Amino acid sequence: MESGTLEIKELLLQSSEVFRRLVLEHSSYDEELAKLTHKNFLSEEEKVKEVTLKKMKLHVKDQMEMMIYQYRQKKSKG
Repeated sequence: MESGTLEIKELLLQSSEVFRRLVLEHSSYDEELAKLTHKNFLSEEEKVKEVTLKKMKLHVKDQMEMMIYQYRQKKSKG
């Protein structure tokens, strides 16, 4: 993780409702995936759910990374 990213995440957690919501969503998807991962056997429905959760989790992570990038860009110009 790039230097300063943790600090930016903390600042965004404190100042941005959108970022907080994204973090909660990411955590929720992660918990659901963990439950599926601990199963010995997945039904076809659970396999589809696993793939869907992974995609949703990645999408949310991309959104958080974009907010971090935009914050960095704003700070470097200001």
